[in-house]
Amino acid sequence: MKMVMAIIKPFKLDDVREALSEVGVTGVTVTEVKGFGRQKGHTELYRGAEYVVDFLPKIKLEVAVTSDQVERVVEAIQAAANTGKIGDGKIFVYELERVMRIRTSELDGDAL
Repeated sequence: MKMVMAIIKPFKLDDVREALSEVGVTGVTVTEVKGFGRQKGHTELYRGAEYVVDFLPKIKLEVAVTSDQVERVVEAIQAAANTGKIGDGKIFVYELERVMRIRTSELDGDAL
């Protein structure tokens, strides 16, 4: 089993959610986060004063999947979140040692 974590632009959330649904993902955790990479933030004008915005709003998605679903999930996220511009985000894939559904005590693949 794998955990796929993606950092994407907020306005791409609905597109990514639909793409994940199409490849059979039944659950996703979404968190509003802030951060920066190569974008390094930007300046904004507010009431005539310039402010530096170091951390940009992003969305963090976490999806637990079986190992055979990983490639389809990564491809779906990449295709749906891509704008071709800097700041599109990143996708991380890492190993899940164990998963348990609290309600039924099902383990691993059955718990997903």
